[in-house]
Amino acid sequence: MKHVRSTSCVLLCLLGTALTNGTAAEKGAEGRLEPFLGEPKFQMQQISKGYGREPNGVVALDGAVLVTWRQPGGKSNVRTRRSEDGGKTWGEEFVIGEGWSGGGTTVDETTGDILAFVEDCHPPAPLTVYRSKDQGKTWKVQPTKINPDSNGNILSMCMNEAGITLRHGKHAGRLIRPARHYGKGCYPRKHWPTHYTSAIYSDDGGKTWNASKPFADMGTGEAGIVELSDGRLYYNSRCHWHKDKPPRKRRCAWSDDGGETWQDWQIIEILPDGPQNASYGCFGGLTRLPVRGRDILLYSNSDSPGRDSNVSEANSRNHGTVWVSFDGGRTWPLKRLVHEGPFCYSALSAGRPGTPSEGWIYLYFDVHAEKFRRPIRVARFNLSWLLQGEPTGDGELPAWIEEKTLDKGPASQNLRKKFAVWRGERDELEKRHQDFHQNQHGGKRREKVTVHGFTGISEGAGELVR
Repeated sequence: MKHVRSTSCVLLCLLGTALTNGTAAEKGAEGRLEPFLGEPKFQMQQISKGYGREPNGVVALDGAVLVTWRQPGGKSNVRTRRSEDGGKTWGEEFVIGEGWSGGGTTVDETTGDILAFVEDCHPPAPLTVYRSKDQGKTWKVQPTKINPDSNGNILSMCMNEAGITLRHGKHAGRLIRPARHYGKGCYPRKHWPTHYTSAIYSDDGGKTWNASKPFADMGTGEAGIVELSDGRLYYNSRCHWHKDKPPRKRRCAWSDDGGETWQDWQIIEILPDGPQNASYGCFGGLTRLPVRGRDILLYSNSDSPGRDSNVSEANSRNHGTVWVSFDGGRTWPLKRLVHEGPFCYSALSAGRPGTPSEGWIYLYFDVHAEKFRRPIRVARFNLSWLLQGEPTGDGELPAWIEEKTLDKGPASQNLRKKFAVWRGERDELEKRHQDFHQNQHGGKRREKVTVHGFTGISEGAGELVR
């Protein structure tokens, strides 16, 4: 009888543990699109007391919003602030640890723990990992092992987007975050062709990490990762150097094996990698809205129109903008300006269903330039606010978005008018080129054309190839 009772107790304990973990997973699960819609909302606040750099932001399982950043000075340290009301108000600023921000702050959706990565100085440098078991209120150092990649290199963490917990498929529960290798060194610039971006992943809750196979494009670093609704991973990276083309556009790739390898890398022509007349890119934000069955991705960066030749590349970073994709990063049909002034490194996160953060999108950014060194700022807004933006010419709004916003006021109708104008100009361009080649040439002829950011190839007596 005692044996039966003890066995029952063990089973109840195991069941209790499973239910606890299940609850944590449910809090990090995906929800409906509607909370991100409604009336357009936008607010912006200063977060750090003084000058800060390299922000990261995550949303804990209970909906607490955490922003981390590096506070420069004689001895840099990594700081944080928390909001328990969805970003309306913020608690006191405090230090997680001394050193350089490693980015990749990660919420473990299985346990609710949060991991922060701090390097001793500008990397490559020794790494310390901090763990919080109380939604970011307190932090303790944890022993961590990071295994070398297939090239035998231990990756650096510095200046990457937040990590994620995988939710789908056989790798559900895995933690993964972007990482990088500095090759022969960070500086001088002649070493940049030896850099490459990558990722590290953990299947034991962040105690031990393995490295992905390196990203195929050299000269890359500072990236973001999101999981799509079908379980594939989408990777989006900054580029510092490229052998054939100036590094002014973003790079991307996909993974079908939980981030162990990356395939089909390509250049994303529509997404700027910072100012378009600079000689290197700029760290940008990336997140996916937690909407069940949809792949709405957001990307942030400087959309600077250009710079004077007398202005340094760092000072040319401005016009902070957010781009929207409705198909998992295949097209980016919409963008909206968030901050016209100086805008340097940025990060993004989205609110969790059933918490005070639900329906909000968070953009964290620093202002770093020779004459403008300002505190970290956070803007919060909803998808309806972004839908008041401008067409980019890279695809269209999907029907399911138009249906959700149909007759929801003048803002949504104005956006649909903008896309209607764009469609009309595109169709007119197609017809004009088709008529021209039919009347003048007859045969096949390919010609590159661009209207309002839409670029395609006009093929004689045929339609515009997108």
